[in-house]
Amino acid sequence: MTRSAPGVAAVVTALLMGLTACGNHGGASGGTLQTPSAPAADHGAPAERATTSALAGLAVLPRGFVADAQSPPGPFTATAFLDKWSADPALDRALLLNASFVEGYRASRISPDQRKRFTVQLFTAGSAAKARTLQHGFWAQETHEHSFAVPDALTDARVQYDGGADKSVAIAEASFVVGAMVVELTVRQNGELGTDLEPDTALITNVAKLQRARLTATSG
Repeated sequence: MTRSAPGVAAVVTALLMGLTACGNHGGASGGTLQTPSAPAADHGAPAERATTSALAGLAVLPRGFVADAQSPPGPFTATAFLDKWSADPALDRALLLNASFVEGYRASRISPDQRKRFTVQLFTAGSAAKARTLQHGFWAQETHEHSFAVPDALTDARVQYDGGADKSVAIAEASFVVGAMVVELTVRQNGELGTDLEPDTALITNVAKLQRARLTATSG
């Protein structure tokens, strides 16, 4: 997720101050899902802990989507997240620190026609309250104007210009909290400029329902 809205620092700082003030107590998938399997070892890179992370069994992925060769699934530490995916490491470091971040997990899948990339990210915080603050801190770093209906979730659907690829991109995303875990779901579809793209809100809505059910069942 790229986070680059104006006024980000002020919004996130307010969230962090609020947390400190509270103290330090610490077409959709048709109802089907997949659990990511551990990728084959890449001997040209440091080994991931994908085979030992309990979070791997919690992530829900859309059935029919295939492995993303550019982004193998696996757990991540705060350092790995800041190095690989954070658009503003200083802000995100503060958010993760204040959330008492424990561990994260990320997995991506590509649609059979290679046009859509689905990504799920899980962040384990120190408490439910800290998870909620982390969720809102991440969300505040982008501009969101077109929500869609997912119960108890922050959502957005938009089409924007991707300057790096010189293409249009349709994005649907949702963020929600279950217990002490923050869930971020995103599906992106690139197209040539002028293409009539539509964010796949149905896919996000369906996977969000299944993901919440799985996390609720395992935490109950």
